[in-house]
Amino acid sequence: MSASIPEILAPRLLPLDLDHRLQLVRELIPGRIVFTTSFGVEDQFVTHSIFTQGLDIDVVTIDTGRLFPETYTLWEETEARYARRIRAAYPQAEPLEKLVEEQGVNGFYRSVDARKACCHVRKVEPLGRLLHGVSGWITGLRADQSAARAEAPMIAFDAAYHTIKINPVLDYTRDAIVAACGEFSFPVNTLHAKGFLSIGCAPCTRAIEPGEDERAGRWWWEQDDKKECGLHVGEDGVLRRGPAPKEPEAFQ
Repeated sequence: MSASIPEILAPRLLPLDLDHRLQLVRELIPGRIVFTTSFGVEDQFVTHSIFTQGLDIDVVTIDTGRLFPETYTLWEETEARYARRIRAAYPQAEPLEKLVEEQGVNGFYRSVDARKACCHVRKVEPLGRLLHGVSGWITGLRADQSAARAEAPMIAFDAAYHTIKINPVLDYTRDAIVAACGEFSFPVNTLHAKGFLSIGCAPCTRAIEPGEDERAGRWWWEQDDKKECGLHVGEDGVLRRGPAPKEPEAFQ
């Protein structure tokens, strides 16, 4: 039986740096590939690599409607720096109107289920549209961001979105990425310097305290140690993945 693309690529990606990982992914995965950015420092590192190399990889984002002003400023600065547009998906109007009508404008604070419902409307459903029909999905996920992400593979078939998911900075530390920022001078969110190491929607993100997990500032009012919005990790805190499809992703 032929090996799948993830099985072929996994050992080849590991010894490479980010630039060469992205080159190899683009070379060996046919079809459309997208990188979803939330404009964190690791996302800016990946964006810099894609744009400066001129790779045929679409950089896209999700505008939830509740982002920090600083994030929108960075979005504009990034487009100006690289002279490239970053396309966005937005929540659909009718489900969003229904959500706010049912739970109120800040109803996500009241329960985990309410917060997950908000994340679904504002983030998960738009992501599904961004990933519809793509062959590869690149993320800025890092293993040291949280315990839930420590078990993530660098490349695997994502069963939820029916695409190959690649995490090219998975084994990079935050310090290494900050060092790259200094080397390449790519723009970063000014909130990072104020203790916001992981930045999401404004009502759901706070600065972290010394010694806290990098993602402790996300949905800080919840006690669950596997807090995720559903983009990468399911409600049980387990990374969503599945077996590679047998036919469309095989090398001969």
